[in-house]
Amino acid sequence: MNSLQILKSFPKVTYFRIGAFVVALLFIAGVVLLSGGSPIQVAAGMWNGAFGSSDRCARVISTLCPLLLAACGLIFTFTAGLYNLGIEGQIIAGAIASTLLLRNIPEGFPPAIAIVLAMLFGILGGGLWGLLAGLLNIYGKVSEIFAGLGMNFMAQGLSLYLVFGPWKRSGVASMSGTEPFSDSLSLPTLGNTDFSPIALVIAIFALILTAIAIKATYYGLKLKAVGNNLRAAYVLGIPAIAQMLSSFAICGALAGLAGSLQVVAVFHRLIPNISSNLGFLALLVVMLVNYNAFLILPIAFLFSSLNVGSLELPLSLSLDSSLSGIIQGALLLFAILGEGLAKSWTSLTPQVNDG
Repeated sequence: MNSLQILKSFPKVTYFRIGAFVVALLFIAGVVLLSGGSPIQVAAGMWNGAFGSSDRCARVISTLCPLLLAACGLIFTFTAGLYNLGIEGQIIAGAIASTLLLRNIPEGFPPAIAIVLAMLFGILGGGLWGLLAGLLNIYGKVSEIFAGLGMNFMAQGLSLYLVFGPWKRSGVASMSGTEPFSDSLSLPTLGNTDFSPIALVIAIFALILTAIAIKATYYGLKLKAVGNNLRAAYVLGIPAIAQMLSSFAICGALAGLAGSLQVVAVFHRLIPNISSNLGFLALLVVMLVNYNAFLILPIAFLFSSLNVGSLELPLSLSLDSSLSGIIQGALLLFAILGEGLAKSWTSLTPQVNDG
């Protein structure tokens, strides 16, 4: 079979997706040229920024771990037809809960148990924050979008209050955050890098469980039924309210664990921007994979690499690191456009064949 025959064997909708990706790359190249840079130099600079040293590679993985957890959580709410934009607040709530636990650990308490308890507190804090958004949506008739965004501001405000108020560093209120915890209260890392193998194992394990729960369990099937048609699911006897609330709680719990990892594995304290906007980045990841849990890992790795690699742009090319956001946004926009065109083609194909 020659290359032409191989191309003809692909479904026509595949060409829409490939074409959208090519157009996205052309659009990104155009933006780079307009900003006074070279697309090749920008690509090389971002590659060097992400993988130019072992420390940078470690930073990519340390960013990937909480990003995977947040994206896994969003799969549950998106599958249930809920746009949980409160993921940022749930990450922050988990980080605050973990910090609260670690600040009150008595002296001499076993560090390993303290770290486990901190992560459990993070899961609980994020889960309750997510559940509150669900309760506002279902019983308060507040859109999960507005409820989530409002609770993001609340969580951010609480974090700032704690960092500059009750938990401020001795004698100073600093943007650098609270007093750092001792090394014994941090997850072990490789060398002097930010990479914690334990954090990566936790994230991969959560990803596997998410894929199984969504694709191979009765719970996942009921969640899809609620997301596809809420009224029909209710008529069929599926407890729609319980399913929706559980998706909020699970999403919040995984996001809270992500926030906890930010405390015990990355920053080793609570800082004002503890979420590092990973919740919003996770939203892009989940929308780009079209809610498919099996595609989360490679796309999240790509976004993590872009996020870390963009830090090199102002240093070596005198370009703003926000260019990374344009690249990520363009990939998402054109991917959604390609998917929409593919679905439109699929719906029109029977009519074309019948004609």
